[in-house]
Amino acid sequence: MDKRDVPRYSRIVAELRQRIESGELAPGDRVPSTREITRQWGVAMATATRVLTELRQAGLVHAVPGVGTVVAAPAVTEERAARTRRRRASEVALAPERIVATAVEVADREGLAAVSMRRVAAELGVATMSLYRHVADKDDLLMQMMNRAFSDWPLPADPPESWRERLELVARLLWTIFRRHPWLAPAMSLTRPQPVTSAIPYTEWALAALDGRSLDLSTVMTAHLTLFNYIRGTAVNVELETDAEALSGLDSEEWMNSQEAMFEAILATGNFPRLSKLTETGYDFDLDGLFEFGLQRILDGFAVLLERQR
Repeated sequence: MDKRDVPRYSRIVAELRQRIESGELAPGDRVPSTREITRQWGVAMATATRVLTELRQAGLVHAVPGVGTVVAAPAVTEERAARTRRRRASEVALAPERIVATAVEVADREGLAAVSMRRVAAELGVATMSLYRHVADKDDLLMQMMNRAFSDWPLPADPPESWRERLELVARLLWTIFRRHPWLAPAMSLTRPQPVTSAIPYTEWALAALDGRSLDLSTVMTAHLTLFNYIRGTAVNVELETDAEALSGLDSEEWMNSQEAMFEAILATGNFPRLSKLTETGYDFDLDGLFEFGLQRILDGFAVLLERQR
């Protein structure tokens, strides 16, 4: 076949594949982003996105949040094969803690959708059925994963005296947990709360911060749920961004750049002067900063409520 008949994206894929297989790009090395591909090879953004998609489907690269698309480690190595043999030898002594810890690691790396009994068994190098001696099903596994996530971050024994400092502490700790485990916030339900043993102390801590301060317990519970729902709702964006980056191969900045022409066309109508001015001055979006701003405004509202009840 004439080289000119080969699709442009296939030639780029072949070139990057050759660089990976020759060792020029080693496992963990960052491969060209979509923006770099469009600039280096002179192709459209859609073509660059297809290149990275082909490489991911071939198992040659994978997305790492905050880093970009990097070269994947070889599917099988001597070290991994030896580790698998050792794990199989210890299958009889398989501990529930190992199962849960492995499931959490998979979810942290790839999202909750990647967690299955078969996948966890494969990571441990054991037969899938061996897991069922310790975990009833995937729902049971998820409950244990959630319990593990909260138990790794216990509340301090001595809470601050101030109700506001106490709520700030528990809110920031929850935010840290959700940031560490992006799958956790979407997995939790406000309307159908799961009986996660290690999470209940967080509720009791928040209730105790406001109880006895002229509010009835029902109002205190409503205040707690309002705060929790804000933290959880903001944290949901962490997993959404991780999924979007893995699917598109674009980090948030690269995605915004790819949409720039469309936004400019909308703003060019003159109907949105404030947004237009903001694009000129610039806006540094920061999810942690957004969380902290909203936290303080909610606590300001609680302060007004407490003052009115005096």
